[in-house]
This record gives sequence, C-alpha cells and structure tokens, in this order.
Amino acid sequence: MPAELMEQVPVLKELLVLLGYKIIEKEGFEADDILGTLANICEKNQKTCLIATGDRDSLQLVSKYVNVNIASTKVKDLKESTYTEEKILEEFSVTPKQLIEVKALMGDASDNIPGIAGVGPKTAFKLIKDYGNIDYIYENIENLDIKKTLKEKLLNGKDSAFLSKYLGTIVKNVPINDDLNFYKNGPVKEKEARDLLEKLEMFTFIKKFSLYEKSTEVSGENIGFSSNGIDPEKVEIINYQDKYLNVLKEKIFKEETFFFFLDLKKDFYKIIIVLKDRNLNVVSKENKNYFDFLKDVLESEKIKKETYNSKEIFLILKKIDIDVKNIDYLLNSEKKDHSIKSIAIKHGIYLSESFKERLKIEEDSLEEETLLCSLLVPILKEEIKENNQENLLKEIEQPLSLVLASMQNVGVLVDVEAIKNYSQKLNQEIESITSNIHEFINEDVNINSPKQLGEVLFNDLSIPIPKKGKTKSYSTSAEVLESLKNYHPVISLILKYRTLTKLNSTYCTGLISNISEEDGRIHSIFNQTETKTGRLSSLNPNLQNIPVRKNEGREIRKFFVAKENSVLIDADYSQIELRVLAHISEDENLISAFKNDEDIHRAVASEIFNLPANMITDFMRSSAKVVNFGIIYGMSGFSLAKDLDITKKEAENYIENYFSHYPKVKEYLDKTIEEARKTGFVKTLFGRKLHLQDLNSKKFILRSAAERIARNMPIQGTAADIIKIAMLRVFKKLKEKNLKSRLVLQIHDELIVESPVEELDLAKEILKWITTRVSPHVT
Repeated sequence: MPAELMEQVPVLKELLVLLGYKIIEKEGFEADDILGTLANICEKNQKTCLIATGDRDSLQLVSKYVNVNIASTKVKDLKESTYTEEKILEEFSVTPKQLIEVKALMGDASDNIPGIAGVGPKTAFKLIKDYGNIDYIYENIENLDIKKTLKEKLLNGKDSAFLSKYLGTIVKNVPINDDLNFYKNGPVKEKEARDLLEKLEMFTFIKKFSLYEKSTEVSGENIGFSSNGIDPEKVEIINYQDKYLNVLKEKIFKEETFFFFLDLKKDFYKIIIVLKDRNLNVVSKENKNYFDFLKDVLESEKIKKETYNSKEIFLILKKIDIDVKNIDYLLNSEKKDHSIKSIAIKHGIYLSESFKERLKIEEDSLEEETLLCSLLVPILKEEIKENNQENLLKEIEQPLSLVLASMQNVGVLVDVEAIKNYSQKLNQEIESITSNIHEFINEDVNINSPKQLGEVLFNDLSIPIPKKGKTKSYSTSAEVLESLKNYHPVISLILKYRTLTKLNSTYCTGLISNISEEDGRIHSIFNQTETKTGRLSSLNPNLQNIPVRKNEGREIRKFFVAKENSVLIDADYSQIELRVLAHISEDENLISAFKNDEDIHRAVASEIFNLPANMITDFMRSSAKVVNFGIIYGMSGFSLAKDLDITKKEAENYIENYFSHYPKVKEYLDKTIEEARKTGFVKTLFGRKLHLQDLNSKKFILRSAAERIARNMPIQGTAADIIKIAMLRVFKKLKEKNLKSRLVLQIHDELIVESPVEELDLAKEILKWITTRVSPHVT
C-alpha cells in the first residue's frame, strides 16, 4: 500500500466509527476473508446480503442469499453490475464455486496466484465447464478427451493447480462475532464527526450527513437568513430592464455599500448585485446600457463594493476598460477548498431545496453563490477582525489580487522557435537512449509501463528487488531506480529517458500548448490561496517549477524572453528563508554570518565539520546546504542520511553540530512547537495564521507531519509575505513613475520585470531599492 494511502486509513476508520459504522478487522486474515465470513453468517441466518466491491474474486461467494456488486463507473444501473447465481451461470457458463476451479488452472498474476503455465482463461473455463473441478480432472486425467500437450501441462502443473486453488479460495470461518445484530449501525457522534470533517475540509459531507451545529439552525429550512434579519420568503431575483437601471442605481448610491458577483463566462457578462434586503438584482449584457451601468457603479469612489474571486473579476473588467474602485474582497488561504459553498457549509449556511425551487435557482449557479457569499461577508469579516488579520488582508492580500491580475494580463513572452528546436533535439536524444535501452531489454517492452518495466528489471535481468518490510516491491519509482544504478547500466539509461521525456512533454509541448495566439505570450494563472504557507502558486502552466539544477532544465529558462527593445530584469532574494530564520530566532552566530556577507552554506559547513572555511570542499558545502534547508523543514536524521547517502549516525552528528553552533535556532524551533500545541496555530511575522489540530494527535504520523509544518510555516510564510509586499511596492512605483516596465513573473524568491531598454536603469534601481526595504506595512 502506498504510504500516502496508509496515512489515511486511521483517519478513515476514525470517521466511520464516529458515523456509527462497525470496523471489522482481524490480524492474519485478508479483507476478502472477512467478507466471506460475513456472507457465510448471512447465509446461515438466511438473510440476504450484498457485497459491494471492485474485486471480482468475491464472485465465488455468490449464492441464494449473497449477491455481489462489482463497482464500475461505466455502469449506471446497479442491477447491471450486480451478480446473482443466474447471472454468473449466464455470463461464465460455470457456477460461482467453480470460479475457484477456473482460477486454479489459469492463475491470477495480480494476486500472485501461479495457476498452470500455458493454461489461459479460455482453456480453463472449458475444462471446468466440461469436467466440473480439478479433483475430477486429475483423478480421470488419463481418460479425458483432451490434447496431449494440454495433458502434459496439467500433469506438470498439478501441484501448482492445487496450491492456486487453496490461495484463491476465500476463507469463510474467520473468528469474528457471528451475531448479525452486532453489526447494526450505532449512534452518530455528530459534533466529533463534524469537527473531523471540518479539519479534513470535507464540507459537502457535513451537509450530506446533516451534521450542522444545532446552534446555527433557525426556523424554516434556510440557515443564515434569520441571523441577518432577513425573511427568506421575501428574497427575490429581479431582472432589470434598461428603463429601470436608474432606479437600481439610486438604491445602490443610497446604501453606499453592496455585494456583487460578476459572471466570468467568456461570451456572456452578467452582474448580480445584493443590497441589504438580500434581493438578487440582475443586470445582463442584454441591456443596452449594461457597460455604462457597470462603469458608473464600479468606478465610483463613493460606493464601497464587496465581492469574491477578485483577481478574475479584475481581469474581466480590464478587458472592458473598467477600473473598479473602493473594493473589498475576502480570501481564505488556510483551506484547500475555497468554493463558496464549502465555506458556507462550514459556517452553517445553505439554501434549502424548497427555497431554490421557489426562486428557480440551479445547483452551483451564479445566483446561489452570490447569495451565499453575501451572507458570509459579515461573518468572515468578524473572523478576520478577531484573528487580528485586517492588516494582512487589506495591506497585502487584497491589493495583491490587482497585481496578480495585471501579471496574468501582461503574460510573459516566449521564443516559440527556440522551444521547437530544443524539443526536436530532445526527441533525437530520446530516440538514441530508447535504442540503447532496447539493447538490454526486449523492444516489445513499453518503457513507460511501470508494470512491464518492473517484470523485465527484476525477473529477466535479475536485478535485486528492494525490500519494503516483509514484502517485496516491483516499484520502478525514481527513488527505487536511483538506489539500483550500480546494479545494471540500463537503470541509468531509464532515469535519463524519464528526465528527457518529462522535459519534452511538460516543458516543451506543455509550454507551446499554453502560448496565446493573440500575443505569443503565456498567461499563467497565479493563485494566492492554494498553499498553507501563503506562497503564491502558478498553473496552466506552472512557471514556478521550471527545473534549474540540470543543464537540460536551465535551457528551458532561456525560452522566456523580452519583447523587442526590452529586457528582463531578475531581482532575486538571496537565502531569504535562512535570513528570516536568523531574524526570528535571533541567533547571534547566524545573524553575524549574514552581516559579514559570508557564504552561508560554507559558514554552516565550517561549523558542522569543525574545519576552517578555506578547507571546506564542495561536497561539504552541498551537505551543509541540505542541512540548512532540512532544519527549516524539520528534517530527521533518517531523512538527512538518505538525502546525503551517509549513515544515520553521521546525519545526526551534523544536526547536533548545527544546533550546538546555532543554539537559538533550536530554542526557537522547540518553542514554536510548544506554543503551537497550546494555541493550536502558528503564524508569520505579518499575522498569517495556520491552524494545526494534529499537533496533539495520538497518531505519530499525523503529529510528526504537523510538527514539520509548525517549524516551517512561520519562516516560509514570512518570506512569502515579504515577497508579496515587494511585489506591491514594485507594481505601485512603476505605475507612479508612469513607466512601461511591467512585473511579469514571480518565482518564489524572484521578481521578474520586463522593461524597455530606455527604462532599464530606473527599473533596476526601483527593484533594488524596494526589495531591500520591507516593513510590516506597505507604503
């Protein structure tokens, strides 16, 4: 089982128990055996049961009282995928129990059941259909009307056939409770289940299982309205005609604050405005004066606007030449799911089916989102105020949306011909490496198939299989192959093949497919709510993970160019996270290294290896670099040993030496975790918070992961906030100076500006001045 899935199993069990379900497990038995035993208990009690599974092995359990449903996304009707005795006989021409006999002959590679060499499904089914079972076949093998070659296969594989039958037969007598009443659902622990689902951000399940907090419920089915003094029966959707737009405009200017949501579809614009009465006032592109109305209302300095998903709204408005003023919008960077419905459900707000039916509001429609979001605004504002995050919101995150919208709108220019030429070069290298790989393995083997590759490497070439606990793994992951490089030359070729094919598909073909036909630029989407630390992310394509460590990857960065008579300027923060660590921890030795402008990795290497700086080798410096960043990310001695290919003891000595020379770093990291256990959260210097409930978890895996995040988040998050402030200042200053230079990219600790040649010196000066002066308040 993959480690990522293994980590989720305890959480799944916990949730199921809270929802009242029974967890049935027995050491030494497989899940199939428990299913078989439960089915057997039902048969004995003459109770009908249905086994829902994706495993066709369970078909052998089908009987008068047991039906098996094979899960399938292709089948819409449950009956189509549910097997009875009659259906199995009709489809396979054998009985359910005879399916075991078939498997004994044909085997099953996915379950490591050998079967008989040379006997496939067609032959196996025919033999069992004709002779019933393998006992009869072997008792009468000399008299059976079968070919000589098949008889030889059967005789040679007799032991394997009976072993396969044993392995393929599901156990029906696992020692578990045989009282069916024991398995009835127990009471649901609503609060505990809701708290867990909220922590997992599975808000739709809160609604599905009706686990709302009772305190949020009000009369009627519509949660959220009464708390705002709104009668849901009076809420209406009003579609405004042109002649009444002035009436709506008067109402808006009279209230001076309104919530709006803009339809972001490409070919149809629509704005929904919600005032205090919570009526949905709809104005669409079909109105002759639609754009004039938008301009009057959204550009007004007097009226305060509230909305959601502002960056996309800025982009839309930019295209229709509207510069929205006096706007407030809300962000929630702590959650992965930022959909309005999820956030609303978390706060106990939803629209009942009867309400939606009365207003003809469709599920997940713009109307539903607008109403939910307008109800959320006062609640979320209060939360932000209570968390002392108003400065973070208003001085960093809100204005940053406009910057990101501008960056997306401008885009970054790419040299298409250079990409195509490089892709052609990569293809030639890939063909050459493929040919070399095929000198060692059969040409019919698909190099991209982990299963086929695993069989060739570990069976045909007899490369030792890396062990995982008590079981052997056929994994061909990069990590596994890296550990096997010295066993066979084909391994290095496969790793090289994978590197080049990924470069070609992701960074050549991928980049080309995202180039705009209109301006030859890539307009990547920048997200400010995707990461827990507050770092920005990029997608379609991801421009923040262009590889730079290898020569092949560095070539890709050359494809990003400036337009004619312009240049790209790159302002790169040097070791920003380590500088933040030095500042937060107040460690004198670390601060001194930076103040003296030392090579920080060489300085740390000097400390952990107890050698003068001039005796530090490149390997030592590289090792110190891993230690430096490993400390920030809470790396253990085991992980460090793995990364540096050294013993665990050596790695632990490195860490120990580090902390002995930088004692306040250790003090700070320990104190951070200690305080977080009490408060339940960690925060950046600018007030960004991240709640970590798992810090007090009894489960080691969850607790350790939370501790790593607790160490890292204040450092990485503060660095991310500093970069954002720098972006805001650069954007503002370029605009103030009325320059044509534009901020086009942010790659973690780098800001990239496209500048006309004549503005180069001034743009460089602005970047240099701003990025060396950051305070908690944007000025």
